[in-house]
Amino acid sequence: MTTAQTRYAIDPATAKTLDTQGLRDHFHVDGLFQPGEIKLVYSHYDRLILGSVVPSDGPLTLDNVPETGTPSFLDRREMGILNLADDGEITVAGETFAPGQGEVLYIGKGAGPITFTGGRFYVLSAPAHRTCPTKLIRIADAKRVELGSPETANERVIIQLLHPDVCDSCQLLMGYTQFAKGSVWNTMPAHTHDRRMEAYLYFDLSEDQRVFHFMGKPDETRHIVMANEEAVISPPWSIHSGAGTGSYSFCWAMAGDNVDFTDMDMIPMGDLR
Repeated sequence: MTTAQTRYAIDPATAKTLDTQGLRDHFHVDGLFQPGEIKLVYSHYDRLILGSVVPSDGPLTLDNVPETGTPSFLDRREMGILNLADDGEITVAGETFAPGQGEVLYIGKGAGPITFTGGRFYVLSAPAHRTCPTKLIRIADAKRVELGSPETANERVIIQLLHPDVCDSCQLLMGYTQFAKGSVWNTMPAHTHDRRMEAYLYFDLSEDQRVFHFMGKPDETRHIVMANEEAVISPPWSIHSGAGTGSYSFCWAMAGDNVDFTDMDMIPMGDLR
C-alpha cells in the first residue's frame, strides 16, 4: 500500500502565529516506517518528497504516485534511499542492489518502477532536469567531515553520501551525522540557506528519549519535540538544529538551487532569540 500527503509551504510571518500543534501539522512528520507500507510526504518547499518503505510480507513497488503528476514516480525525479536495517534489496531497471545498514542507493531520473524487498528504507526525492547514473554508495565511499568538540557537546562526524565529491546528482544532497559519546548538539552554530530547503530524520534514538529540534527565523526561534524515526521539514528561511536527551543520529537532505554543501549563512550566537 502506498499513501502520500501534501504539506504546503508557508511564510515565516504565518509560521510565527502557529501554536505547538500548528507547527507540528506543517513541519513535523510522524507515523513513518509502517510494516507493509510505502508512506510519502510531498513538501511544497522545493518539491522534496520524503518517506519510508518497509516491506514485511513481500516486496513493495513504488511506481505511480498521483502527487507527482507523472505516469511513474521517477519520470522527472531523482531519489536517494537510506537503508536503516542490516538487510534488504532494491531492484531498479532490471538491476538489484543490496545496500547495507547506513548505505545509500542513488537512482537517477527516468529509471522506472522501484521494487523493495526486506530492509527498512528512508527515501528522499527531488525534481531533476537531467539523468545521473544510478549508484550504490557504500559507507567506505562516503566523505567524512569531523566537526565540534567535547567542550561544546557537539563532537560529531558528518557522513556525506549524495555529495559532489562522492556521487553525481542533479540537486539532491544527502547524508547523516553521528555523534561522539556525550555529545548531543547538532548543527550548532545555527545557519540558514535561503537557496535550499532541508529535511531531517532523527533515528537511533531510544524510545524514552527525545530530540528538541529548533526552527524559525534566527530572531524568532521555536521548537518541535521529536521521537525516534520522526522527520522534520525545514524551510529555507529557518534555522535547523537540535539537542537530544540521549544519543541519536540524523539523516539530512537538501534540495534547491545548488549542490554546494557549504552554501549557508551562519548565525552569530548573539543574534539568536
